[in-house]
Amino acid sequence: MNTKIQDYIVSTTSTKWQPLIEKDVHYKGVFVKSLRFDETQQRSTTILLKFEPGASYPYHNHPGGEELFVLEGEVTIEGAVLKVGDYLYTPVNFKHAVKTENGCTILFMIPKEVEIIK
Repeated sequence: MNTKIQDYIVSTTSTKWQPLIEKDVHYKGVFVKSLRFDETQQRSTTILLKFEPGASYPYHNHPGGEELFVLEGEVTIEGAVLKVGDYLYTPVNFKHAVKTENGCTILFMIPKEVEIIK
């Protein structure tokens, strides 16, 4: 195990926001910064998401559950409005969509890849 702490620090102020593109689908107005990349899953499991005003993410399932913390703005999830400082744990196989009127930045911990429901 690498014990050099510097190898585990992510400087979010010097990391650029990237457009959120999953399986060739570009979610317009949603941007991501990876905080923790899981080599075994080949995906980020801890991320920052920034939603521009009016942006949304479609109805989806969380096979591994999810944790989120609102850092800036407001977001609506299944009719509940979450504001700065709000934390939400969603259990395994919880389904919902995400939208924001005025924009927001959220810390997400997503242990398993989400499944978009069409």
